Amino acid sequence: MTSPPTPDELAKQLKVLADPKRLRILNLLMSGVQCNCEIGDALGMPKNLISHHLKVLRNAGLVQVERDALDARWVYYSVNEEAVQALVDAFNAFFDLRRIQPRHPTCGPQRMKGTPTKKLVVKPLVGE
Repeated sequence: MTSPPTPDELAKQLKVLADPKRLRILNLLMSGVQCNCEIGDALGMPKNLISHHLKVLRNAGLVQVERDALDARWVYYSVNEEAVQALVDAFNAFFDLRRIQPRHPTCGPQRMKGTPTKKLVVKPLVGE
């Protein structure tokens, strides 16, 4: 089992997913394997733009590519389930509400009055 991504690595994945066209493509691929022309027909996007976004998704590891066994000119795209599961796990770990701790400021009006406060401790993500 690999360790979850760091916040910097998570930010890179978020940047990939922040584009609405890539999210639309990924959403379509969640329904099953598609070729470039099927994606274009379903989303009304030109093939060259689809190819660009698929390349970004492939480089991020979220999409897999497979050539047709009979005619290698045909290329099929699908979701990389392991990568998507790792991303889901990373988001779940990052947004785990159990990580939220009571705030004990070390500055501000309460501190100035001499009220003792605890030092703020931020729990790191696993693997960070």
